[in-house]
Amino acid sequence: MPATLHHRFDGPENAPVIVLGSPLGADGRVWDAVVPALAATHRVLRFDTRGHGGSELPPGSPTMSDLAADVVALADRYGVERFAYAGISLAGALGLTLALDAPERLDRLVVCCSGAKLGEPPAWHERAALVRRDGVQAVAETVLGRWFTPEYAAREPGVVAETLAMLQACPAEGYASVCDAIATFDVRARLAAVTVPTLVVAAERDPSTPVALSEEVAAGIPGARLVLVHDAAHLVIVEKADEVAEILVDFLSGS
Repeated sequence: MPATLHHRFDGPENAPVIVLGSPLGADGRVWDAVVPALAATHRVLRFDTRGHGGSELPPGSPTMSDLAADVVALADRYGVERFAYAGISLAGALGLTLALDAPERLDRLVVCCSGAKLGEPPAWHERAALVRRDGVQAVAETVLGRWFTPEYAAREPGVVAETLAMLQACPAEGYASVCDAIATFDVRARLAAVTVPTLVVAAERDPSTPVALSEEVAAGIPGARLVLVHDAAHLVIVEKADEVAEILVDFLSGS
């Protein structure tokens, strides 16, 4: 059964829809600085992953296909048959899953700072166990240290503090259950089956999902294009919001 996802809309009601997905532990607010540019031409739908923010967490261990089905159910709720999708990190992997599980629903796909496989299963299960025992606070500062370059963190301490608070507020079981879902995710052998027009965005100084992971995705998907954002770490949609917004607007317009 799909989860009921907390979400919000921005932009003109009759415009084409773009759905935005967020990293593990974060919610739709991470897209705040990018949304105004997208909402000039699109109906922007942001959602919180199941167990995150205000979204429901059904019982059981989800897979990435379950997370993708949540997004399809959300689109169905509003009668949205086709949409563009942009996801960062966890949500980039979710986007690849959508492209494989429900290709008929996607117009365009953006995979940002993600990969076709994200680390090794034991590490994800260990993180899930730690968070179940000690809460997201146990990993939040370590995670945040990979999300921003030191220069940005020194220049924008308020943004960093707000992002840390967002991570720390994530429900422990929601975070842990999605860690378990990521542990099962590996679509490297299936990338050639992705047929939707795809843009892959990488951040030059991203220690969480190094550029090589984005290169692998772009090389595996027929016709995919790779764009590298310089001097940014994992949360490139915040650190380089204006540049990412321009990249996405160009892609959505067919440029």
